[in-house]
Amino acid sequence: MTLYKISAFSRLGQVSIKALRLYDQRNLLKPAQVDAETGYRYYQIEQLQRLHRILALKAMGLSLEQIGQILNDNLSLSQMQAMLRLKQADLQQQLIEAQQRLVTVNAHLQYLKEEHTMPDYEVVLKSVEPVHSVATIRDIIPTYPAVGQLFNELMAYLGQHHLQPQGYCAAIWHDAEYTEKDVDAEAIIAVPKTLSGTQRIQVRDLPALELVASIIHRGTYSTLNQAYGAITQWIEDNPYQIIGANREVYLKGGAEQDNPDYITEIQFPVMQIAG
Repeated sequence: MTLYKISAFSRLGQVSIKALRLYDQRNLLKPAQVDAETGYRYYQIEQLQRLHRILALKAMGLSLEQIGQILNDNLSLSQMQAMLRLKQADLQQQLIEAQQRLVTVNAHLQYLKEEHTMPDYEVVLKSVEPVHSVATIRDIIPTYPAVGQLFNELMAYLGQHHLQPQGYCAAIWHDAEYTEKDVDAEAIIAVPKTLSGTQRIQVRDLPALELVASIIHRGTYSTLNQAYGAITQWIEDNPYQIIGANREVYLKGGAEQDNPDYITEIQFPVMQIAG
């Protein structure tokens, strides 16, 4: 039976000697042997399994007392894996939410920086032709920037079929008003007519719009709120009302939120109000 001094066992387990002493004191991981004369602690290689369980439970945010209770319950390997997968999913969601909050903070910083230099926008009334053969995914997403995940799905689907997008790229926001979370979004990419859809990805024609109020925004996605403010104010000030979901057409865009070279067209379907 090979015994490892605490210093060697700490290297094997990638944990500090201080932590091993603490786990000993809390009866979480007792040494296999303690030298009666020197007090040196010795461990066996088989104890790494228990150590890894302690570290895994600690990574889940559990206290040492809670870890002790779980270890005493002798959970199976599959139960431990299930617990870790749940924690993994929770941390991934926290990361997504933190990234989205960062985008929001950056947008507010940009807005504060430019609030005295708001761009001049021109609102144009026009009709919009249909777009034939587009692939779309519609889903409820946490916040507006998360629409990028839907575009990633579409691009991955095209990649599976060895196809390239055909130019037109847009999002449709189906909520009747701005919402801070649970956004009803649809990502749209023009595709070759040979592509077929799935239960999640539809391939269809994007219908024409008889009349839209349109505005062009040049700059980052995080400053699109400026263009939205300008176009909604124009609609309120003129004899028109919104009659459908608005589109964002990405004339020049990409995955970056803060690229100042982007060009985005915002379209609101409208009808004239009888005066």
